[in-house]
Amino acid sequence: MKLRSNMKRGMKLLASRWLPQNQSPKALVFMCHGYALECSITMSSTATRLAKAGYAVYGVDYEGHGKSDGLQGFVRNFDYVINDCSYYFTTISEKKVNHRKLRFLLGESMGGAVALLLHRKKPDYWDGAILAAPMCKIGADMSPNAMMVTILSGLSKVAPKWKIVPTEDLFEIGFKVPEVREQIRANPYCYKGKPRLKTARELLRVSTEIQQRLHEVSIPFLIVHGEEDRVTDASVSRELYNMASSKDKTLKMYPGMWHGVLYGEPPENLNIVFTDIIHWLEEKTQHTSKRIERAESIK
Repeated sequence: MKLRSNMKRGMKLLASRWLPQNQSPKALVFMCHGYALECSITMSSTATRLAKAGYAVYGVDYEGHGKSDGLQGFVRNFDYVINDCSYYFTTISEKKVNHRKLRFLLGESMGGAVALLLHRKKPDYWDGAILAAPMCKIGADMSPNAMMVTILSGLSKVAPKWKIVPTEDLFEIGFKVPEVREQIRANPYCYKGKPRLKTARELLRVSTEIQQRLHEVSIPFLIVHGEEDRVTDASVSRELYNMASSKDKTLKMYPGMWHGVLYGEPPENLNIVFTDIIHWLEEKTQHTSKRIERAESIK
């Protein structure tokens, strides 16, 4: 793990990586973590699974998240998150050793929104995206009513860092396994307070914008979403699948599963989800490898 400096804002962001042992990576996977969480601890089980399957995995804690600089739980501008991730992920991708490697985004919850916006920033750069319960719309249980949104939006301009947005306990309704909930609560790098005013405003702004522009999504993607999710709206994942202009798209809905399909479910459920994810990655990498081999044989 290394600290990468963001020179424009003077921020230091924690970057993490997991590499497969004794083999060249089949492809690169760039993880985008969820709100209030981080990569190096919370998502390490996800990264480890993918590294064991032969993929190089990279992640970065956003400003105000995990071990990176910034006020914990504070998203002052979602564009900063996108630009930071784009800079780091592109830097890794452009290394000489990675020039022929496929580049996949993996976004969980709010990280799903990050992945979709990274795709919008560079529509032809990424080779695919895995979207785990993506934040295309805030779930009804997590979103304040219209009048409250108006009030909070006004207050966010006066006191952006206030922790007063009324929501349910994200960890309680997001992760099915009690031990996982306790691990996250015990993790000092995970934010446990109520959403800060500006953070909530930014999440609402971005999710609304994404929902209105689902038809612009053209990247190959796999959506994995629990049907009992109360944090992000599973119906919008179906809407994304139906409306996206992508020619290569797959939707996997899991009956009985909650929001945390990457690490918040019992082991047997996690095995189902990761079997689907790794199968999808293998299909993409093998198909591309064969195409490259044919092209080189013609030369």
